[in-house]
Amino acid sequence: MTTPIYQKPVELLQNLIRFDTTNPPGNEKAIIMYLKEIIEDAGLKTTILAKDENRPNLITRLPGRGDAPPLLLYGHVDVVTTVGQKWTHPPFEGKIVDDMIWGRGALDMKGGIAMMVSALLRAHEAGEKPPGDIILAIVSDEEVDGSHGARFLTENHAELFDGVKYAIGEGGGVSLEMGGEKFYTVMVAEKQICSVRATVRGKAGHGSMPRRGGATAKLAKMLNLLENQRLPVHITPVSDQMLSTIGNSLTFPTNLAMKMLLNPTFTDRVLDALGDKGLLINPLLHNTVSPNIIRGGNKINVIPAEISVDLDGRLLPQFTPDDMLAELSALLGDDVELEVTHYDKGAGTPDMTLYPLLADILQKADPSGTPIPMLLSGVTDGRFFSRIGIQTYGYLPTEIPGELINTIHAANERVPVAAMEFGTNAISEVLRRFEG
Repeated sequence: MTTPIYQKPVELLQNLIRFDTTNPPGNEKAIIMYLKEIIEDAGLKTTILAKDENRPNLITRLPGRGDAPPLLLYGHVDVVTTVGQKWTHPPFEGKIVDDMIWGRGALDMKGGIAMMVSALLRAHEAGEKPPGDIILAIVSDEEVDGSHGARFLTENHAELFDGVKYAIGEGGGVSLEMGGEKFYTVMVAEKQICSVRATVRGKAGHGSMPRRGGATAKLAKMLNLLENQRLPVHITPVSDQMLSTIGNSLTFPTNLAMKMLLNPTFTDRVLDALGDKGLLINPLLHNTVSPNIIRGGNKINVIPAEISVDLDGRLLPQFTPDDMLAELSALLGDDVELEVTHYDKGAGTPDMTLYPLLADILQKADPSGTPIPMLLSGVTDGRFFSRIGIQTYGYLPTEIPGELINTIHAANERVPVAAMEFGTNAISEVLRRFEG
């Protein structure tokens, strides 16, 4: 008798990687139909919903005992581009080399999809009845704006998620090392997108007669300020708990540095001392902007009268676009005009109800690691589900060497073979123990 693919999450992930779902354009239909066949062959019904027939979403449900509300598992099958990246092994072949599964999406997040599908179908095959129904949503388009995926589902088919209060998604569960100790993140909150256009102006003129103090000079001053100064420090409850837990697990002097990070008087000085090691922590303690697109000038012999910079702005939970504008204005001064070009509201204060269960499962799965709650500096589809009252926990338990986290969206993305069974087993335990 042939072993079903969902009993082999490593092989399932390899197959998923082989679908090129680079977004844009996505083209997620083939992979969704592949997963539909696996799920229906295992005996569960599926529903396909799509704004565009080439970019569908799949919903399935494992009936529970009715003793608890439904629990949602969700994830995306689209991936980011590999263009311009130098890969050691082809990004869409799913090769196993050095006990690693290589390929785009191995971590973000086809590996998570393989874990979720395997856990759900194993429970179904074993005849397990979880306390509440388990809903699995496999979506398109997370890597752009969700308009064909989670945003489409929550805005047009919210009834599918009636009664759901909690969800398991991406953004956490991976291991990381700090101060020689291992920690497992559980994402309980994420930042908000708040894009800003900053514009500077000056007198135009002939390029043969350079003038001082024009738009380019103001641009240079603005970029220098953004490069060398941070926006104000804000210690949110999640970051406080995260850094306090880390600090309590470390020895002197690293534990002292963690405590000093939580004192706004010393936060930025400690981050400066940490250098690149502080890159993960810095955005958890500030609203941030990154100047990523510059527009100005259209003729070599004309001094531009206007230059604009598009800033990728990220707000901490519970902050608003007005807060972003106020902080930027205080830093950059009156010479810079500021306009919010896009705001994608995130969830408010996180509900920590499910955190103790998720932390306990990780602690038992790997006693050498310490679970910590985490604020994600990026965004996930969790922001859309939050708008219909669902709290997402980023929880794809994956023990990985520290450097692998940097391969997400980069070349040589890969995941340890052993991590697939580790994560599948942890999610299976969530299905058994979830009580609402």
